[in-house]
Amino acid sequence: MTFTVTSLRGGAIDAIASADLDRKTALTQETATRWLERRLSLRSPLDPKLPERPGRPEKPELVPPTAVKRRSLHSVKGRIALLHAIAHIELNAVDLALDIVARYASEPVPHSFFDGWMQVAFEEAKHFKLVRDRLRALGADYGDLPAHDGLWQAAHATRNDLTARLAVVPLILEARGLDVTPQLQAKMRETGDLESASVLDVIYNDEKGHVAIGAKWFRFLCAREKKDPAETFKHLVRVNFRGPLKPPFNDLARAEAGLTPSFYRSLTAVSQS
Repeated sequence: MTFTVTSLRGGAIDAIASADLDRKTALTQETATRWLERRLSLRSPLDPKLPERPGRPEKPELVPPTAVKRRSLHSVKGRIALLHAIAHIELNAVDLALDIVARYASEPVPHSFFDGWMQVAFEEAKHFKLVRDRLRALGADYGDLPAHDGLWQAAHATRNDLTARLAVVPLILEARGLDVTPQLQAKMRETGDLESASVLDVIYNDEKGHVAIGAKWFRFLCAREKKDPAETFKHLVRVNFRGPLKPPFNDLARAEAGLTPSFYRSLTAVSQS
């Protein structure tokens, strides 16, 4: 595929808007590569308008989170259901990383801010393709099962506040992946599905870096405003996130990413009605 990319923001917006998922992932990776090689400007007067929602194919059907069934990983159907849910998470993660870049392209932040998020977008596109390939190897595809829209809704709620966006997306939603993935890796190995386990290995190792990028820039913004990061995080979570944070936490992986227990431990019993 060849693409006309006007700028970093333009490429990010075009990728978000694309309903063709092969085009979306290819354009994401191409824009990231050009930006990281310093072949693109940050923004241009020719950039399209940021869409309210990302482009999506007709399938999967989007349903409330409670309507998505859980199945045992000991059956192929159960493993397909889990991989489908992960593919949906990774697809949303592509759009969320691009949205941080496009939405906040006028923020007074260093260029390295955009380097970090385009690296995240590139890797999330890689993850989506890896999981989709694995689904196809199992005789399924992304779109075969219903999926929920909670991730995009959580991001949309923080669209006017970069610090809140960083608190909710990398430091809650992505950090949750660090908590649950090791157990899923072990279960996949237990069932003999080593191919799926190795896909989860790639995702898990990359996600540590994504949480670290989120923590780095969250701390940067707090320092600039002379705010305590842990206290600011707690406040933003109470305002912008529904429900308590659920243990068990992978404290070691979180700490390696710069997310220490002082951030999240006291929030486990806090819920927002």
